Amino acid sequence: MDMICSFRMEATVVANTFIDQYMAAANGEYVKVYLYLLRHQQESVDIDQIADALNHTEADVKRALSYWEKLGVLKTAGEKPEKADLGIQKEESSQKEDKPVLEEKEPVLAQPTPLPKKTSAQKRPIYSQDQVNQLAEDEDFTQLLYIAQKYMDKVFTSRECEVFAYLYDGLHMTAELLEYLVEYCVQGGHTSIRYIETVGLSWHEKGLVTVEQARAFASGFTKDSFAVMRCFGLTDRKPGEGEKQMIERWFSVYGFTREIVLEACNRTMESTHTPSFRYADKILTEWKKAGVKTIRDIVLLDEKHQGKKKSRTEKKPSNQFHNFEQRSTDYDAMMLDQVKSWIGQS
Repeated sequence: MDMICSFRMEATVVANTFIDQYMAAANGEYVKVYLYLLRHQQESVDIDQIADALNHTEADVKRALSYWEKLGVLKTAGEKPEKADLGIQKEESSQKEDKPVLEEKEPVLAQPTPLPKKTSAQKRPIYSQDQVNQLAEDEDFTQLLYIAQKYMDKVFTSRECEVFAYLYDGLHMTAELLEYLVEYCVQGGHTSIRYIETVGLSWHEKGLVTVEQARAFASGFTKDSFAVMRCFGLTDRKPGEGEKQMIERWFSVYGFTREIVLEACNRTMESTHTPSFRYADKILTEWKKAGVKTIRDIVLLDEKHQGKKKSRTEKKPSNQFHNFEQRSTDYDAMMLDQVKSWIGQS
């Protein structure tokens, strides 16, 4: 069926490059702003005018402008962005430099900054802008970028798009899993693309392929439990069921701060030279009985213990048989040996 357009008097030409490479990856609000600027490329327009014409908020317009500027498609002229001339410049424009124009050539994007070395021996490949643009034809990938930008409250740079392209296309992580990855990191207070990529690589190396697997794995890593596991040098696994119960008791039942719990963990490592939740639990139980609330309380408890020990030494009667070697029993060492035997049996 032949279709006849009724609008014949005036027309705004949209470059094929925009349709083929940019339109699919952009959300509808961004495309509307682009088309409006294209329509008014010979005029001076400001953010208020665009917002009123498109029924957008000023924040919506600013996000759209930032998006197109970062892609290199839009150039903002003028000292004050709020009242700037906006447009895209033609490759060989005969217009004056101070007028806003539209650029229909493919923008040249800066090379992404190399990421630090990963745990894997093989470096991740660098995705070109063309490869990312080709992925924009994938509806799942486009939706992933849109949702991720909403979660992170930002417009992605080419580098951030490239990282997601690698996780999605290079490692074949599903869009659903990557959406949960972003949600998990953002809720933990981390919006850095380096952090998100590092966590994503970790999940991939551990064989996590579904949201359910990732959620089950992440559930064992609250900030408190992760701090304890890191203090014990156990960053390659999540806490066991018994270990989680002890960690929960230390923080929720005893009400200790992370600083106090980690102090007990550090003392455990100094004494046993091995991670022992049972030993740390014994220390924290004794501190709870002693009414410890702060690190200062622990210092005073140590001083009190040292004072009693010194007092016992001073009150010890002198032995008249100086020619005989005195025998002494190191009860602390005996206790340590007993704890180590418990660890060996468990």
